[in-house]
Amino acid sequence: MTSEQPSPHTSPDQPDPRGEDRAPADDRPVPEDRPTDRPDTPVHDADPVPAPAPAPAVREVTVRRAPKFVPFMALGAVLGFLAALVVAYTGPEDPTLTRESILGFFTVAFALPGLLLAALLVLVIDRRSIKRAERARAERADDDA
Repeated sequence: MTSEQPSPHTSPDQPDPRGEDRAPADDRPVPEDRPTDRPDTPVHDADPVPAPAPAPAVREVTVRRAPKFVPFMALGAVLGFLAALVVAYTGPEDPTLTRESILGFFTVAFALPGLLLAALLVLVIDRRSIKRAERARAERADDDA
């Protein structure tokens, strides 16, 4: 901060508490904790804060291929719906029920178990991926670009 910039300690509306003889030529007050002979020096140079220690450059990590749960479960529900379509439109026709109501019933009856079976399958695959996990060394790269 130079002497041409306004001081953060006083405003231009406040008078200089140290007197008129210490004010710079542009009539802005100089802070008390700054020496007037060196205006470009920082205010608190005496006690610098130590920089935090840098993070380790190389770290041990676990690498594994884990399946995503949502796509598996959505596939299970879609397969259950397709099975419901086949059952609803290929079965014998009932005069008391429409094909759409039969489709709705079988969609609930087949899509929910399909979703649950797919979730069970993805859990088994995930467990196998944990057993096949490998250890690797990762190095941090500073990509500022």
